[in-house]
Amino acid sequence: MKPIPLFIVLLVLGLTTRVAIADNVATKQAVSVADSQTQKIATIKKMYQQDIDNEGQDYPVVLQQYASKDLQAAMQREQDYFKREQTSCNIGYDVLWDSQDPDYEQEKQFSVTEQGLVQVSLAQGSIVNYELACDDKECLVHDMIVDKNGTSLKKYLNEACQ
Repeated sequence: MKPIPLFIVLLVLGLTTRVAIADNVATKQAVSVADSQTQKIATIKKMYQQDIDNEGQDYPVVLQQYASKDLQAAMQREQDYFKREQTSCNIGYDVLWDSQDPDYEQEKQFSVTEQGLVQVSLAQGSIVNYELACDDKECLVHDMIVDKNGTSLKKYLNEACQ
C-alpha cells in the first residue's frame, strides 16, 4: 500500500471543511429568512390589532404609523392635496380592509408570498399584500398592493395627488 501524499489529505480536509461551512451558512440563512417572515407577519398582525382596537379612529391612521418614510411621504402628499384642493385624491376606501365600511370582527389569514410580501386574506374574500422593510429592530410597511391588478398604494398616491 502506497502512502497518501500529504497534500491530498490536506485537500480533502479543506474541501470537507468548506462543505461544512457552506452547510452552516445555508442553515443560518434559512433561519434568518424564517425569522424575517415571522417578524413581518407579527408587524402586520400588530397593525391590524391596533386598527381593530381603535376601530380605525387612529390619527395619524394606523398604516401611517407603521409606514416607512417613503410611504409616509406619499400619505402626507395625499393629506396636503386635500388641504389645498378640498377634494380627495386617495383610493376612496379603507385599504387595510379593502372596504368603505370595515368589518373589524372578520377572520383574517396571514402568510408570506414567494415574493416576500405579507398577504392578508380577509374573510370577505379580499387579499391585501404588504411590502415590508425590516432591520434587526423593526419592520416598516414600505408599500402595499391594494388590488388584484398590483396597484401600489405609494405609486398611486404619488401620481394622483400632484
